Amino acid sequence: MAAASAVAQRLRELPALQTRDYVAGYWANDGEMPLHALLVPAPEFVYCLPCLAPGKTLRFAPWRNGDALVQNRFGIPEPDLAPESLLDAESLSAVLVPLVGFSRDGHRLGTGGGWYDRTFSFLHDRARPSKPLLIGIGYAFQEVDALPVESWDVPLDMIVTERETISIIP
Repeated sequence: MAAASAVAQRLRELPALQTRDYVAGYWANDGEMPLHALLVPAPEFVYCLPCLAPGKTLRFAPWRNGDALVQNRFGIPEPDLAPESLLDAESLSAVLVPLVGFSRDGHRLGTGGGWYDRTFSFLHDRARPSKPLLIGIGYAFQEVDALPVESWDVPLDMIVTERETISIIP
């Protein structure tokens, strides 16, 4: 798919992904932009997939192509690891966040579960840490002029589509 390849190329050019740290992605579902092209050849960073955790939050598991996966309750594959071996969100350098829609001011519309907002709520702190960097991944046609914003919404730091990279933070 040309769009996925274009997004992968844009992501490879980002300094934030030129690391050996943990970078979370996702298993594309329901028309989300697939990330498979980013993983071939294998990147320097340690690719992680999200896993459902208590409190409707996410934890993250390192994953390589061929590692065992199980279906979570939504039918989305996630690594087959013990909960105590999963990483907290604070351990990640960057997170590739799927979206249904986005606006140029860094707001995203997800699938409505609030999983990412709850998981990264610590980024609302006034002394926001520089990591993890939240990078929305989507198609250019998913852009809208504006989205309703709730107090619990965690904004993105940047958005990557097949057409461009939009930096939200200065």
